[in-house]
Amino acid sequence: MNIRRLFLEHVAQTSPFPLGLEIERAEGMYLYDTEGKAYLDLIAGIGVSSLGHRHPTVVEAVKAQADRYLHTMVYGEFVLGPQAQLARRLAECLPPGLDNVYFVNSGTEATEGAMKLAKRYTGRPEIVACRRAYHGSTQGAASLMQPTDFTQGYHPLLPGIRHIEFNCDWCLQQITRHTAAVIIEPVQAEWGVRLPADDYLKRLRRRCDETGALLLFDEVQTGFGRTGTLFACERYGVTPDIILLAKGMGGGMPIGAFVAPRRIMEALSANPILGHITTFGGHPVSCAAALATLNALTESDLVAQVAAKEQLFRSLLRHPAIVEVRSAGLLIAVELADFDAVQRCIGHCLSKGILTDWFLFNNRSLRIAPPLIITAAEIRLACEVILEGLS
Repeated sequence: MNIRRLFLEHVAQTSPFPLGLEIERAEGMYLYDTEGKAYLDLIAGIGVSSLGHRHPTVVEAVKAQADRYLHTMVYGEFVLGPQAQLARRLAECLPPGLDNVYFVNSGTEATEGAMKLAKRYTGRPEIVACRRAYHGSTQGAASLMQPTDFTQGYHPLLPGIRHIEFNCDWCLQQITRHTAAVIIEPVQAEWGVRLPADDYLKRLRRRCDETGALLLFDEVQTGFGRTGTLFACERYGVTPDIILLAKGMGGGMPIGAFVAPRRIMEALSANPILGHITTFGGHPVSCAAALATLNALTESDLVAQVAAKEQLFRSLLRHPAIVEVRSAGLLIAVELADFDAVQRCIGHCLSKGILTDWFLFNNRSLRIAPPLIITAAEIRLACEVILEGLS
């Protein structure tokens, strides 16, 4: 059997129509199929490959750690250098107070752990989330999702979830002294890149302080330089009580984390002990890759270049078929008339070797979220092909 047939017969599918690109290798900005065709990657594995594919520094860190040890013991039992060094470096880069790191395997798991921590620390039953936000697909994380298009087949989910509209000041009154936490993306990604209006996040921070609710920022998509600052909370001048990280964190390796002040995180360690556990969270190889990724971002000017690259995209993406362009750094939504127009453009781009996509809660918009290493020449090429597709 060839690989494609094995994929279709034995790999569980998430839709009846997978894209089905058979990737043989990847390097930098490009994916290569089995026939050698190159695809310029404008979605970075949905925000994962911020440094591009197989960044030399990350690959070297993975190889070096693999030569020492792989899995040793469930998370939190042994003192492992890659975990400790990465946790310290994250604490140095995050806003003051966010200094205690719990490592997991993915953004969804970061959501689950943070939800438990908020309930345990506050002793409160309710969680407030925004409509059209995506925080993961396990049952707890999926309970935060509304509308229920992708979850209605799995109800009942968790009780005690309230939903508010992003950027709605009146809705903040739904945050009360029964609220354990408000979980929010600083920029709503899957709604097609919706930015917070004015000082909305600061008003949200004040309301959480008034009621004693914890503020959770889901920076799974916005973290690690994506919006032009290392973390989006810096861009908006608001520090959450807990921050959720993943995707771009590992430079292509699977890893996530939720980070909080020690006084909050300690709630998971007693009454009962082992309040949250994981076998593979903080895997030494993934931690080594994540440390190399973070150092590569902070020791270069890649993040500082994001604003200029964002503006170049915006200056080139002009066409009568474009309704609106919304962006937060290199997280960009190009809104078109409808899903058919988006699909036609995606198909044209694919035929020309440009890989793009759409959004979970906005199928009228093209997703552009390339590796941060994209060059001006590659941006021009990508935009030329997109505009061809629109014509």
